[in-house]
Amino acid sequence: MTYEEQTAYIEEIPRFSSKNPPAHTRLCLERLGNPDRDYSSVHIAGTNGKGSVCAYLASVFRTGGLKTALFTSPHLVSMRERFRIDGGMISEEEFSGVFEKVRLCIQKMQEEGLPHPSYFEFLYLMAAVYFSEMKADIAVIETGLGGRLDATNTLEHPLLAVITSVSLDHMQYLGDTAEAIAREKAGIIKAGVPCIYDAANEEAARVIRAAAERKGAPAFPMRSGDYKISGNGAGKIDFSTSFRYYGNTSFRISSPAPYQAENAALSLLAISVLKNSGNSIFRDLTTEKIKKAISETVWEGRMEEIQPGVYLDGAHNEDGIRRFIEAAEKIAGGKPAGLLFGAVNDKDYAGMIHELARGLPVAYAVTTEIAGKRRETAERLAGLFRENGIEDVQAVGNPAEAYRNACARKGNGCLFICGSLYLAGRIKELINDKL
Repeated sequence: MTYEEQTAYIEEIPRFSSKNPPAHTRLCLERLGNPDRDYSSVHIAGTNGKGSVCAYLASVFRTGGLKTALFTSPHLVSMRERFRIDGGMISEEEFSGVFEKVRLCIQKMQEEGLPHPSYFEFLYLMAAVYFSEMKADIAVIETGLGGRLDATNTLEHPLLAVITSVSLDHMQYLGDTAEAIAREKAGIIKAGVPCIYDAANEEAARVIRAAAERKGAPAFPMRSGDYKISGNGAGKIDFSTSFRYYGNTSFRISSPAPYQAENAALSLLAISVLKNSGNSIFRDLTTEKIKKAISETVWEGRMEEIQPGVYLDGAHNEDGIRRFIEAAEKIAGGKPAGLLFGAVNDKDYAGMIHELARGLPVAYAVTTEIAGKRRETAERLAGLFRENGIEDVQAVGNPAEAYRNACARKGNGCLFICGSLYLAGRIKELINDKL
């Protein structure tokens, strides 16, 4: 198969396979020679901020001299984005080699009557094989959905479990309360393995603390007062933390979004716990190197300025939208701004639109559509904006045309794009193709 045929095969998996229990993923890994046991790992779950925390941690490990693997989801433009070594994406040739190893193994298992892995399970198997082949020192592994039943929860002895902010999302799979969702996320906690968690949501924090106690896992909460922003300008934020390990050190992130300071602070707490563990692989991680790594980390699709005054954000649930609004208001200086919005039909887009209309001074809005089974019409989204008091709304089904129309009206103000990571990916693809 060519690379294009291989990616097409993976995209077709949802048509003939469904999610399997982690025990099936473990069996697949065993048949592949247990590649996931060849490197150390850090496991990350949560509702919002997982990818950013993964990026900060990977950057710090890499700066500390460790050969660092990173597995994240979803991808924005290319499936290769999910597999990185020292910041670089897997090559098409490497992708093809790893794909064939996994496919041949699965083929033999199917001949024995065993089920085919799901889309995400197949990709995780590829990641484990690739990271082993590349002789990674440490891998930063992001869960796909939830945690307890996630394919990545086959990690047997991670060095650390990190749980980012917990809020309502994927409720059809994880439960309709913060406690229920936290229970699924807390499923990644392992006996004796330190757990770092965002404690801003007390209901979720209570569940995570209890899970850590049951597992005998040391738990380290990060509360809202544990970091403080001291400066914000020119697309950067300066902040400090109350974590004793860093003393009075001031950190800087290359993002205008306050929520990224929170994600960076959670990463710094995780790093301090790893440093204090006495594990020799972190001996070269000095505070200066950590500071440098944090400042240089960039995570695409999170309040990313893709053109002058045009900001792209993957916020796709109510909590994410609230954080997006906080950042957008600061960037726009409180002035009315343009908005390009698209969402898939299994998200609470009505709640997101309500938050946007209530919290952001919207000069005009353009709604668009994301192709596929989860498509929601631009007209439906535009109608909801009007119902929430935003009168200047244009529905444009084609994302490229919608983007051009939104940019044409921007003038000297700002344009913000949000509602879906799929929309973020489509806009990135259009930008790369020069529209």
